[in-house]
Amino acid sequence: MGELTTVAPNSTAQANLDVFSATLQQLAETDRNLLVVTSDSRGSGKLVPFGQRFPKQHIEIGIAEQNLVGVAAGLASTGKNVFAVSPACFLTARSFEQIKTDVCYSNNPVRLIGISAGVSYGALGSTHHSLHDFAALRAVHNLTIVAPADNVETEQAIRQAAASETPVYLRFGKKAMPLLSDDQSFTLGKGRVIRDGHDLILIGTGETVYPALQAARWLEDRHRIKATVVSMHTIKPLDYTLLATLAAKGVPMITVEEHSVFGGLGEACASFLIQNGYRNRFRIMGIPDEYTVTGSQAEIFTHYGLTEKGIAAEALNLLA
Repeated sequence: MGELTTVAPNSTAQANLDVFSATLQQLAETDRNLLVVTSDSRGSGKLVPFGQRFPKQHIEIGIAEQNLVGVAAGLASTGKNVFAVSPACFLTARSFEQIKTDVCYSNNPVRLIGISAGVSYGALGSTHHSLHDFAALRAVHNLTIVAPADNVETEQAIRQAAASETPVYLRFGKKAMPLLSDDQSFTLGKGRVIRDGHDLILIGTGETVYPALQAARWLEDRHRIKATVVSMHTIKPLDYTLLATLAAKGVPMITVEEHSVFGGLGEACASFLIQNGYRNRFRIMGIPDEYTVTGSQAEIFTHYGLTEKGIAAEALNLLA
């Protein structure tokens, strides 16, 4: 069980990055070994206040993501508690070799923070989307992969990552995220059941969990369909125990992610289910294998059905 969070249950929704920044500042107050390394990303990473308060604990590398990860790994090897912060699209592609070799294979416990993840960059287009990060990083040994869904999950993920003795990758979007539940318990590697039901299972991660929860509420209000909603914040290691418990209900399952339909949460769940003999009807909702449409994050979500309406429609089709 994770330690109690300081996010108030009735607090106004904030962007997870704002909570990330505030939590780092709290940790730095008592940990002078905590260092933040950025690649011209202190502004977009909401880290200007951190740099102002702790100038000796912030290192700016410039737009050089491979150097960012290499420097972070070197610092971690000397016992420093390092957070390396960069846009997810560049951090997990341009720096993939350094993540694999310098961080994971060398077991340097760097906390890799992918900001503006998924399609958060909106109209900047496909070059700035990170729809590959789960798929690429799942194949790398010795890396925990996390996509917090709300402010509670964000704070606890950062605190638990800071205490981890192995590397962690966390991805964050930009928009304000409402609290999902009054139950604020959180543990890395253990999915959170946000809502219980017996007709359908919706499994989301990151910023897709809230629209899944909205869809579940709509389905109950309009069709008396009661759906279980799960925040599977940790993509690796996946919570197989929870997944098996859910699948044993025998009802249809839908995964929802701000990622390619290839190699992410959906395929991780499907692999476990099929190899362990479960035969639930199953759908993966995400970004298909095509040139991604250009627009804001909200417009892209709407186009691909990653909304309350789209998820509910997919659920009704699966249940028909």
